[in-house]
Amino acid sequence: MQDFIRITKALADSNRVRALLALGDGELCACQIIELLNLAPSTVSKHMSVLKQAGLVLGRKTERWMYYRLPTENENSKMVGEVIKLVFSLLNSDNAVSLDRVNLKKITKRNPSNLGKTQRGK
Repeated sequence: MQDFIRITKALADSNRVRALLALGDGELCACQIIELLNLAPSTVSKHMSVLKQAGLVLGRKTERWMYYRLPTENENSKMVGEVIKLVFSLLNSDNAVSLDRVNLKKITKRNPSNLGKTQRGK
């Protein structure tokens, strides 16, 4: 039951759901998620921490960069896998999600180093 509560709390914020959905096509640098959500780095870090604690995303640090991705079937519980599938199936055709996909394509074409410079200037 505690895992379910942790998962539902993590999904109770639209920015966390947007971040989760953004990872549907693969791993993203935190700077790319920051750019997509247009939030402060510390706010995005907290959101990603909540998603990680719920088991909905995995993170890895490479030098100064933090990367996030969805867990594979072998890396998560059955509940996490089912919830991720449900979120994607229910929100796949949502207008805001479609807009995020378009914006994310533009963001991922940019060099993460340049994104970081822009964000530090905010």
